Amino acid sequence: AVALAGVDVVSLGNNHSLDFGLDALADTQQLLAAHGIGFMGAGSNERAARAPAIVERNGLRVAFLGYVDVAPATWAAGPASPGVAWADPTSIAADVTAAGTQADVVVVWLHTGVEGSDTVTGAQRELAHTAIDAGAALVLGAHPHVLQAMERYNGGLIAYSLGNFVFDGFDFPENYSAILAVTLTRSGVAAYDLIPVVVEDGLPRLASNGEAALILSQIPQ
Repeated sequence: AVALAGVDVVSLGNNHSLDFGLDALADTQQLLAAHGIGFMGAGSNERAARAPAIVERNGLRVAFLGYVDVAPATWAAGPASPGVAWADPTSIAADVTAAGTQADVVVVWLHTGVEGSDTVTGAQRELAHTAIDAGAALVLGAHPHVLQAMERYNGGLIAYSLGNFVFDGFDFPENYSAILAVTLTRSGVAAYDLIPVVVEDGLPRLASNGEAALILSQIPQ
C-alpha cells in the first residue's frame, strides 16, 4: 500500500519501530527495500541507523536523516547492535555535515515532542536548530499527533509537528491536519505550501474552506 501510494522514503526512527522486536524491524527493512522505498532512522547497527537515505529527483540529490528520542532508550542502536537512531545534538550535527558531502540538500526527520501538545518543547527546538545550523535545509517533526508551529531559522525551514496523515483512533483537534508541500533547490527551501486536510476514518481528505481557515489559524508561522 505504501509503494502504491507513491511514497519514496520513510523514517524508521520512531517509537513503534521495535514494537514487535528486532526480527520485525529487519523484516520491515527488507520489505521496504524490495519495494524500492528508501528508509533511514534505524539499522543493523548505529552507523547504519544514522546513515542517510538518498533520493535523486530532477537532478537534485536529497539526503534524508531520521532520529527519535521518545522511544525506550534500550531501542537505540549500538556499535554492533541493531536499533533506532537516537536524537542527540552531537550525532545530528555530525550526520548532517557528512550527508551534506553526499547530497545537494539535507532533510532531517525528528520524532520528538509531547503527544497531544501544540507547544514546542525546548528539546525539540534545540534538536531542530542543531540540524539547521549544521547545514540541513528542512526539518520535519512527528510524534505529537497535532500540528505545531513552523519556523524559518538560519536559512532553513522547521515544521515542528506535521500532525496526523493516515492514522485512526483520534478525534479533534488531532484530526485537523495539513500536508506540507516543499520546493527544494540546491540553495535549500525555495517555497512551501500548507494543504489543510481533515482525517476521517483514518484517511485524509481536503478540508473545506471553513475547515482550512481554522486549521491554518492554529499553525504559527
